[in-house]
Amino acid sequence: MTGANFRLTTKDFAVLEIMLERRRAFADPIVPMLEDKLSKAEVVAIDSVGSDIVTLNSRLVFRVDAGPAQTRTLVQNEVRGPVGSSLSIMTRRGLCMLGMAEGQTAWIEQADGRRESVLIATVLYQPEAARRAVREKSQAEARRPHGLTLVYSAAADWRPLGERAGMRQTGDDDPGPTAA
Repeated sequence: MTGANFRLTTKDFAVLEIMLERRRAFADPIVPMLEDKLSKAEVVAIDSVGSDIVTLNSRLVFRVDAGPAQTRTLVQNEVRGPVGSSLSIMTRRGLCMLGMAEGQTAWIEQADGRRESVLIATVLYQPEAARRAVREKSQAEARRPHGLTLVYSAAADWRPLGERAGMRQTGDDDPGPTAA
């Protein structure tokens, strides 16, 4: 992977570290790419990652070389998403995209020596940005000066204005000794 700076969340960085440990045990050919990614990445807190950065479970639109735009969700394992709609970080392409920003291009060297360019066109959804938006909305609602006002309560004793309150049940409701 050349030509790119990567910003990984602390969570994504930890996932890649564990992945590296496991892949080293099997002498996986993706190990050098993982080591390169981890050594060059800028690690940022989950709450401060930009909304245009590709993180795990982000939905993005990208192009490979001059090919058509593709939309995928970046996942940890292929099993986690519907067939054809996800891209695992266990692939060279998926690993390359993790931590890239909108508009950024990087080069990947495939196992057969072929090089391809990957361009991140758009980040459609990022879980961290969505979480921040929900948190900000709930904090804004908590600061609302008057909150909610109860307009009607079915349990309230309603009666015409000026009428004295009395017993709600006027009939004989005693079931007698048979109820015991």
